[in-house]
Amino acid sequence: MHLPTFLIIGVQKAGTTSIYNYLNQHPQIYMSPVKETNFLEKNWEEIEDQRKAKIDTFEKYCQLFTGVKDEIAIGEASPNYLFHYESSSERIKRYVPNAKLIAVLRNPIDRAYSDYLMHIRDAIGKGKRTSLSEQIKYRADKSFLILKGFYYKHLQHFYEEFDRDKIKVYLYDDLSKDPVEFMQNMYRFVGVDDTFLPDVSKKAQVAQVPKNTAVNNILRQQNPLRTMVSSGLRFILPLEVRQNLRSRLIQMNSQDKKAAPLSPEDRQQLIELYREDILKLQDLIQRDLSAWLN
Repeated sequence: MHLPTFLIIGVQKAGTTSIYNYLNQHPQIYMSPVKETNFLEKNWEEIEDQRKAKIDTFEKYCQLFTGVKDEIAIGEASPNYLFHYESSSERIKRYVPNAKLIAVLRNPIDRAYSDYLMHIRDAIGKGKRTSLSEQIKYRADKSFLILKGFYYKHLQHFYEEFDRDKIKVYLYDDLSKDPVEFMQNMYRFVGVDDTFLPDVSKKAQVAQVPKNTAVNNILRQQNPLRTMVSSGLRFILPLEVRQNLRSRLIQMNSQDKKAAPLSPEDRQQLIELYREDILKLQDLIQRDLSAWLN
């Protein structure tokens, strides 16, 4: 039975999808075919509503790695493990206690902004979205979008529960500056040939926002209009053509994230929210994070 020798435990919106793809390119690495299995996130066996848990048993988790052949390193990437640090650390110790742990951290201000834009792009919330400004002012202690940027306590817990030499912290800033050097360092940490050159020419996700939110919601959410149009077209066009048409319409209604910039006021408020945590974090990981406070 094969199980992961390393895990990417965090964080969302820090390039983990691209990193997953770059790891997958390496001939000595086997990555779970399902990104974000989330199996080690919480005790799914004790949760009645499992609609969001595709991998909810240890047997299903093991099946993800039946394709392993002669790869040296086996991995999976579930960037919410760091956020759910208490439950995930317990399950990691139970199921893969010897796995190396990788955390990729991004400036929490930029991470929150990117997360917010993703919610707009993917029409998450069915039109009931609370603006980022309102979340900062009135829901900072409840908004997952903001809470996921407080890294210090979560990472400190992992340092307390696992051998420190089994944990490697990377910064998204370094991935952006030199993705090849970044990945070769990660290859070295997981124990494979670090001279391998990944193809980093394509980013997995390019941040975009809709030109028209109402149109975007119609194209992305299940609704009577979309159902009616889809029902009519299925007699004329095959499924693949319909899916391509929808994707093209979504792309036509998309624009660069620069069209929806983070306001200076919101940025400053986020900096003040995260300031103490950032200062503690830089001492914990021994990296200068002063740029995050500008």
